[in-house]
This record gives sequence, C-alpha cells and structure tokens, in this order.
Amino acid sequence: MEVSIFWCIIAGFLGLLVGGICFFFIGVSYRRKVAEAELGSAEEEAKKIVSDAIKTAESKKKEALVDAKDEIHKLKQENERELKERRSAIQKQEHRLQQKEESLDRKLDNFEKKEEVLQNKLKEAEGYLEESKQLKARELEMLERISGLTIEQAKEHLLSILDNELRHEKSVKIAQYEQQLKEEAEEKAKQYISLAIMRCASDYVAEATVSVVPLPNDEMKGRIIGREGRNIRAIESQTGVDLIIDDTPEAITLSSFDPVRREIARLSLEHLIQDGRIHPAKIEESIEKSRKEVEQKIKQDGERAIISTGVHGLHPEIVKLLGRMRYRTSYGQNVLAHSIEVSQLAGMMASEIGADANLARRAGLIHDIGKALTHEVEGSHVNIGVEIAKKYKESADVIHAIEAHHGDVEPKTVVACLVQAADAVSAARPGARRENLENYIKRLEKLEAIANAYEGVDKCFAIQAGREIRIIVKPEVVRDDQISFVAREIVKNIEKELDYPGQIKVHVVRESRAIEYAK
Repeated sequence: MEVSIFWCIIAGFLGLLVGGICFFFIGVSYRRKVAEAELGSAEEEAKKIVSDAIKTAESKKKEALVDAKDEIHKLKQENERELKERRSAIQKQEHRLQQKEESLDRKLDNFEKKEEVLQNKLKEAEGYLEESKQLKARELEMLERISGLTIEQAKEHLLSILDNELRHEKSVKIAQYEQQLKEEAEEKAKQYISLAIMRCASDYVAEATVSVVPLPNDEMKGRIIGREGRNIRAIESQTGVDLIIDDTPEAITLSSFDPVRREIARLSLEHLIQDGRIHPAKIEESIEKSRKEVEQKIKQDGERAIISTGVHGLHPEIVKLLGRMRYRTSYGQNVLAHSIEVSQLAGMMASEIGADANLARRAGLIHDIGKALTHEVEGSHVNIGVEIAKKYKESADVIHAIEAHHGDVEPKTVVACLVQAADAVSAARPGARRENLENYIKRLEKLEAIANAYEGVDKCFAIQAGREIRIIVKPEVVRDDQISFVAREIVKNIEKELDYPGQIKVHVVRESRAIEYAK
C-alpha cells in the first residue's frame, strides 16, 4: 500500500514536471514570435527615421552652403574696401614725404647760402677785430703819454680810489649796524640787569685790613706785652699778625694782609683776655683752639654759601676754599659776599634769557675761588682759580667762565658772558668797592693820558669816577666814519695798559663849528 502511494507521488511529480517543461517551451516560442514581430516593426521605423534624417541634413547642408557663400562674398567686399583705403592713405603719406623732402632740399640750399654769407661776415669781423686791437693799442699808448702812467700804475690808482670808497661805505655801514645793535642790545641788557639787581639787592660794608680788639682796661695792655715783651712776641710769631699797641684807650689793633691769620689772632686775644691767664703756654693753647674754631667756621660759611645759591655737588675742598673767602677782601669788598651775589645775578639773568641757570650760578659762585689762595700760591687769582677747577674736575664751561671773567680770554659761551656781566655789576655798583685817593687819581690820570695819546684827540675828560671817559676829537683830522675805529682803538689801549674794576665806557664826540664875525 505504501509502495503504491510512493509511486503515485512520484508519478504525480513527474507529471507536474513534464507539464511545466511543456509550458515553458510553449511560452518561449510565443515570446520569440512576438519579439520577432516587434523587431521587424522597429527596423522599419529606424529605416524611416534614418531616411528622414538624411533628407533633413541635405537640406540644411544646402542652406549652410548658401549662407557661407554669402558671408564669403561680404568679407571679400570688406577686404577690398579696406585695401583701397590703405592704398589711398599710403599714397597720401608718400605724397607728404615727397613734399617734405623737397622742402628739406630747399632749406639745405638756403642754409648753405647763409653759411657762405656768415663765413664772409666772419672774415670781415676778424678784420675789424684786428683793426680795433690796433686802435686800442694806439689809444693806450696815447693815454700813457698823456697821463704819464703805465697800465699797471693806472690799475693801482683806480683800485686805490675804489678801495677808499669801499672803506668809507663799509665804515658808514658798520657804524649804522653797530649803533642799531648797540641800541637793541643795550635796551635788553639794561632790562635783564636791572631786573636781576632789583631781585638781588644787598648792602655792602667796606672791610679793612685791620681788626680792633677791645680791652677791659689799659692795664691789660701790659699783661699782653708781658715781661720784656715775651707775650706779644709769642702771639706775633705764632699767628703772623702785627699787634699795634698805642695810646688808643682800651683797644689793641691787629694788622695783617691775611684775614684768616688776623681772625685767629683776634679770637685768641679775646680768649686770653676772658681767661685772664696770659703766658706763652696759654697763648699757644689759645691760638690752637682759635685755629680750630676758624676752620670750623670756614667750613660752615662755605656750606651756607652753596645752600644760599642752590649750587650742589661741589668738591669738599672747594667748599672749604669758599669759606676762606669770607676772610678775603678786594677793594674793601668781601669776596665771599661778592661771589654769592655774582652767582645770584648770573642765575637770574640766565633764567631771563633761557640759558642754563644752574650752570651760571655754579660758575658765578666759584669764579673768584683763586682769591682764597693768592696769599699762598703765586700767580693771578684767575690762573689759580682755573687750576683749582681743573684739579677738582669742574666742567669745561665753568673753567672757561672762570678764565674769561676778567677778559683774559675771549668769552665764547653764554655762561661766561653772564658771569662777566654779573661780576662787573657786583663790583661796580656804588658802595661795593673802595680804593685809596692816590690810586684813584693815578688811574684817572693814566686813563686820560691813554686817550690823549691817540692822534686827532683834542680834549678828554674822565667822569663817573673813572667808569666813563668822554673824548672830543678834531673834526678836520677824524671823519665821522672813523669815530667807531677811534673808539675801538682807545678801548684796546685801555684794556692793554690799565687795571680797573668793572668796565669803562669810551664816548667819542666829533663836532664841527663855523664862527664868523659881523663888522
């Protein structure tokens, strides 16, 4: 039973398989027929499309050929027209070039003719030139015979005349410019100096070279002299000061050229008088104590000077020298007070004109530093001051200001000029300095003698205490344009031959007078 079922299943499966195969082959055959039919219709359609395309392409080809022929024709016509235009332009250019060539040929012919004419004229000019040279030579010979001068002599004569004329004009111009500059500079200088003086005005008391020590009674004179003069000899030998004991009641006079020694001696005597014990040992002790006091005071005076002037950075030795100047006088004027005033004046004037005020105050303060050692070192206080400034490394401007403040060298900086002016102001104002009558008269006489020695001077008068000299010249000897030269020469001689404080104004006057009498 099972076997029959199995075979039945196999038979059914085989039947299905055979049926499927048959169906497949039948479908394939059918599709092939349909595809062949479609392929045939597609080929016919393609042939039709190709035929239509060929026909369209041939028609478009014909149209394109016609358009191309038309375009070629147009381009050919345009090229022919452009060619004609270019040929016409070239012909015109050739025509112009031909005309220019003809014009150049004509000009060349004219130039050759003119050159020939110029050559002829040049030959004529050379002939005229040669003739003029001969005429000039004959005229020169004639002029030499008439004038009696050679060419060189005539040149020298003309040059001398021209030189005199130019010198006259130069003198006139110089006088005009000098007058103008003097007026302007004098006005400004007066303004600055007066302002500085008003801001720094101090009183001066003339100092002498002697000191007076008051005594409690006249018996003290004998005690100071001592037995057989041993006390007075001890004081004089140890201090270097002369003690003058005369009939002046209750006073002893100390005399010495060195104010420091005189101050030590004065303090020593005051200590001895106060103590009452006067003998050589006590004198030596008192003098040593006074010397230390004076040295301490010198240091304090120097420090006060730099504080009052606002100058900083000075070497300690320079500060000590400044303090020593407290005991130094010049024509009765205290040198330290003078230096402080010069420092303040120079600083104020420097501030007014925009210069370095600190440098001006520094140079003004130590400009007379050499006077602190003039009793100990040979040479002028200017040279000593320059050496001190160099030794303690002061700046070149300060050294130059010290060297130039009395005109030993020409001032080359603004600071040097300010210090020179401040020194003159401080020394020359009334009451600052004094000198004895005999030296004063001698200086005025020598001043007038220097002026009278110049040729053309008629009269001269020293006025303003010797700070101005008025000179009257002879008008027939000195011309107006020579007045400035006369004044300058007299100034040079005064600076060379005369020593004087401050400055001297030289005033030259020329006046012409005509006098007639009616009869």
